[in-house]
Amino acid sequence: MSDAFTAIPAAVLRNLADKLYEKRKNAALEVEGIVKQLTVAGDHDKISAVIKLLVHEFTYSSQANHRKGGLIGLAAATVGLSSEASQHLEQIVPPVINSFGDQDSRVRYYACEALYNIAKVVRGDFIVFFNQIFDALCKLSADSDPNVQRAAHLLDRLVKDIVTESDQFSIEEFIPLLRERMNVLNPYVRQFLVGWITVLDSVPDIDMLGFLPDFLDGLFNMLSDSSHEIRQQADSALSEFLQEIKNSPSVDYGRMAEILVQRASSPDEFTRWTAITWINEFIKLGGDQLVPYYADMLGAILPCIADKEEKIRVVARETNEELLAIKADPAEGFDVGAILSIVKRQLSSEYEATRIESLHWISTLLNRHRTEVLSFLNDIFDTLLKALSDSSDQVVLLVLEVHACIAEDQYNFRQLIVFLVHKFQTDKVLLEKRGALIIRRLCVLIDAERVYRELSTILEQEADLDFASTMVQALNLILLTSTELSGLRDLLKQSLVDAAGKDLFLSLYASWSHSSMAILSLCLLAQAYQHASSVIQSLTEEDINVRFFIQLDKLINLLETPIFAYLRLQLLEPGRYIWLLKALYGLLMLLPQQSAAFKILRTRLKTVPSYSFDHKGQVNRTSSANPSIHFSDDGDGNMNMHNGIDFAFWLQRFQQIQQKHHAHFKSQARSNNTSTHTSKVKEVQKPEEFKGPPAPELSRPPSRLSRRGPGQV
Repeated sequence: MSDAFTAIPAAVLRNLADKLYEKRKNAALEVEGIVKQLTVAGDHDKISAVIKLLVHEFTYSSQANHRKGGLIGLAAATVGLSSEASQHLEQIVPPVINSFGDQDSRVRYYACEALYNIAKVVRGDFIVFFNQIFDALCKLSADSDPNVQRAAHLLDRLVKDIVTESDQFSIEEFIPLLRERMNVLNPYVRQFLVGWITVLDSVPDIDMLGFLPDFLDGLFNMLSDSSHEIRQQADSALSEFLQEIKNSPSVDYGRMAEILVQRASSPDEFTRWTAITWINEFIKLGGDQLVPYYADMLGAILPCIADKEEKIRVVARETNEELLAIKADPAEGFDVGAILSIVKRQLSSEYEATRIESLHWISTLLNRHRTEVLSFLNDIFDTLLKALSDSSDQVVLLVLEVHACIAEDQYNFRQLIVFLVHKFQTDKVLLEKRGALIIRRLCVLIDAERVYRELSTILEQEADLDFASTMVQALNLILLTSTELSGLRDLLKQSLVDAAGKDLFLSLYASWSHSSMAILSLCLLAQAYQHASSVIQSLTEEDINVRFFIQLDKLINLLETPIFAYLRLQLLEPGRYIWLLKALYGLLMLLPQQSAAFKILRTRLKTVPSYSFDHKGQVNRTSSANPSIHFSDDGDGNMNMHNGIDFAFWLQRFQQIQQKHHAHFKSQARSNNTSTHTSKVKEVQKPEEFKGPPAPELSRPPSRLSRRGPGQV
């Protein structure tokens, strides 16, 4: 230290700490001259002493003017050292960098000026301090003093020039620092960072693309910045990197795919669009590298298909189609289970388009990897069943296609029908609003006869009699009205002459017996008119209730539709189809005379001719001309047996099932009466509580029926 005091006059040291800039500047020039002389003399020990003096007595001083003088002095010493400055940089640069954090903005300003002058002298030799300098400049770019910001900007430009021409710059050592800074929110810092990324990427010898996964998330984060300029700069940098990816033979797609998946769900529209665009390109370029990431990428794509922004929807749909077209193999890492997990979650999306595409994925996977999909069936089956209650008809139709595909083998078919019946049982609204659509579509996709046989088998054993009756009535109405089931109706029409028709008739009979009107409809459809008449005759007072009349009204109206045209034409031969007449008259006798259904059926029966047209065109007189018609046991054949069908046995079976319904109804009525009595007792105890009107008894006919004369039903 004493060598330094002897080398630098006291007056120079005094002026170096003066409050006036001009005096400090002149003193610095003196220091430059002294160091230059010592350099020529090769006295580096004394030079080190001078630098040490400037550092400890000035730059680390508590006096601001001393610190300013120390900084300008260190810069002057570096200029004096010239080409030999590199060997003293370890002494010179750290105190200058330390001054960037000084509380006095003027000291920070002079630190920028000093390092600028030092860098101009040593150029690439100070690259060893790059990370510390970069870190300091990063902070100074957001300095509160505009003058310091401008000084830092000038220094930053010089450092960039030096780095781009240096062969000593280590990108590997720099990237961790860059990654750490990328999540800073300050707009000035963000501009600073994007500027450096762009500059370094422009240097041919620096492979920024290889380190892109380390700072890609930070760039995407900047796309939602409030500053248009920063968003533009980040987008420009990303566009340049995407172009490089397209032209590069080796890219780490995997790590970047994870980032893109996260950013595709950003609340910012521009970020989502950019992320989904990148995913689109990755799917085209990534090949086998991306197979393990398909599930995650699909999880990002599906929600975007229903994005509120059209341009995002367009890219997402295109991307989904690209991914769907790739025929990956589970043996190559394609995780069917992970894909199914994603689409299962997306089936609960609030957006119809997303749910639809999720079902397309399940359908595609079933076609390509049926065995693997079925191994995960327990994980997705319940979700697929819930989808049958979807508000969208298109979703319901698609999920039915998936169910049909799953049900190709008998076990899964049985499971589907069992679960479907259970779903209808627990969700009455689904049965009411979507039951017909679901059953009709399943009959098209699988096989109408197969579906109805299985449903019948299940309902025959159903313990919940009310549900069984409701379900059978629904199935019966679908059978009678749906165009999709015309083949099934044609088969049933042959029940008395064809083995296949007979087999189908008998397979439905037991379950259809849960509803007297359903069994009558089945008999009319099968042209088992004598048995239909027997069923009508077997009906008791307990059978004829409000539900019965509602169903009968529907049947009478259906008799006037094209489906029963064959039956109406048979009325042209009353002599041949005498049991048809008896059955229809039996129904007429059950209807209230003032009801619309009574008038419709009576009008139809009035048109029955008093003569019969046979198949040869000959006219035969019939007993229908006589007001007192007599029905014998001839007509359609023996009452008990026809085509091997023991109608007496099946009538008994029908009556047994109806007896169960009667007993169940009586049990319910007793329970309701007990509940009503308890309710009345409570009303007496608490007169202030209003319980509302009692529930109507469904089994009781309308009150107007009870007022009819003794000759009316």
